[in-house]
Amino acid sequence: RDGTILYADIYRPEGSGPSPVLLQRTPYDKTLPLSLNMLDPLKAAKRGYAVVIQDTRGRYTSEGEFYAFRDDIDDGYDSVEWAASQPWSLGKVGMYGNSYVGVTQWQAAKACPPHLNAIAPRVTASNYHEGWTYQGGAFALGFNVSWTLGNLTLANFQSLAARKQIPPDRRAQLLQAVDTLESVFTGLPLKAFPHLQGGLADYFYDWIAHPDDDAYWQHLSIEASHARISVPALNIGGWYDIFLGGTLRNYLGMQAQGATQEARQGQELLIGPWQHGASRGPGLAGDHYFGLGSDPLAIDLDGLLLRWFDYWLKGVDNGIRREPPVRIFVMGDNVWRDEQEWPLARAQAVPYYLHSQGKANTSTGNGTLSPQPPGEEPPDVFLYNPIDPVPTRGGPLCCNAYFMAGGAYDQQEIERRQDVLVYSTPPLARDVEITGPLTVTLWAATSAADTDFTAKLVDVCEHGCARNLTDGIIRARYRDSRSTPSLVQP
Repeated sequence: RDGTILYADIYRPEGSGPSPVLLQRTPYDKTLPLSLNMLDPLKAAKRGYAVVIQDTRGRYTSEGEFYAFRDDIDDGYDSVEWAASQPWSLGKVGMYGNSYVGVTQWQAAKACPPHLNAIAPRVTASNYHEGWTYQGGAFALGFNVSWTLGNLTLANFQSLAARKQIPPDRRAQLLQAVDTLESVFTGLPLKAFPHLQGGLADYFYDWIAHPDDDAYWQHLSIEASHARISVPALNIGGWYDIFLGGTLRNYLGMQAQGATQEARQGQELLIGPWQHGASRGPGLAGDHYFGLGSDPLAIDLDGLLLRWFDYWLKGVDNGIRREPPVRIFVMGDNVWRDEQEWPLARAQAVPYYLHSQGKANTSTGNGTLSPQPPGEEPPDVFLYNPIDPVPTRGGPLCCNAYFMAGGAYDQQEIERRQDVLVYSTPPLARDVEITGPLTVTLWAATSAADTDFTAKLVDVCEHGCARNLTDGIIRARYRDSRSTPSLVQP
């Protein structure tokens, strides 16, 4: 609508008749190997779809300036309606894709283009403040730096350099920064972060300048807009994905608040034992092997997507809507299981309490975990040193396979630190399945006006290894509200 031209590659089926359209709007280069597009466009074209893969604004071949999230609402609307109006189009459009390509779907859906009929967002968020740029009110340093430096700036450097007056040696500097990420993470103050200045990524500094969930973020939020979105969505996530919470909130929020009955009833959920981005091999998440059956190829994810769009864009009664709406991979048993709802109606919430004799430090301390409420017990104390913070080992990480390796890893080395409190149950007498939302209620005092507290749920195997299942963080000033911070009384 503003005259900016966005370029796309188009794959069309043989024959002259119009086809339904599958649109992918990506900041990651429309010419990437087809296998990285989530759905092979050649396979989709053979199925009778016109596939449009577009570089988003300011990325690779497309005109304009890229500013994360900002233009995807209007550009998404315009791109959907353009695709619907082409002579080779049947006028029905679906969207699909991973990660930021999920952003482009949900933002377009917020704009309510009349010809958008269904979406299939995979591993993406419901909010770009909480759960993307910030977690529990804490700036997601590893993700924001690795993603912005590598995937957004360095990968698109040729396009950036053609639009802006950027010295050619900046590319070498970016390469050096990505190769030494561990030292880059330690740079302070964050608002003076040197590697993205000079117009390379102005949005990065705006994120830092808006730590509260204020107006800058709120108009971008998906979950705040569920009530105006009217498209069915196949929500695909991973147990070790950085955006798992957002995937679940989009599914639940659209079920409860979607703008139409069709949208509310047209939500489906698929969760595998996956991390964000590439793993080291089929069936692997971190260094844990969940079996070949856990791989997206094993469940024919392409086939599922095509069945999804066959129903919503072609009107094919293929039975997909009569199947259970939820499919999850049960880690440990390493099997797929269909469910009628999320959270599972048959699940029982069980409170576990932290216990100790005042020395829960390290895995050899006296911290225990049990369903019995604590009596008169001394507090546990640890000394936090920001010069030597507890390192992250695996979990829901992105976006550097070496410095930010995600997934399941042994936590024993970290549990030997004095600034880590460990609370463990006795060996379990029987198998216990933990499936559903988890909450930690932490009673804590700190000598500072603000402190980040983290918690991690760990599965101890019979041989002693300690495998991370999930984790969380809260910055104390945001304990009551992400939008209205209040420091604690030291």
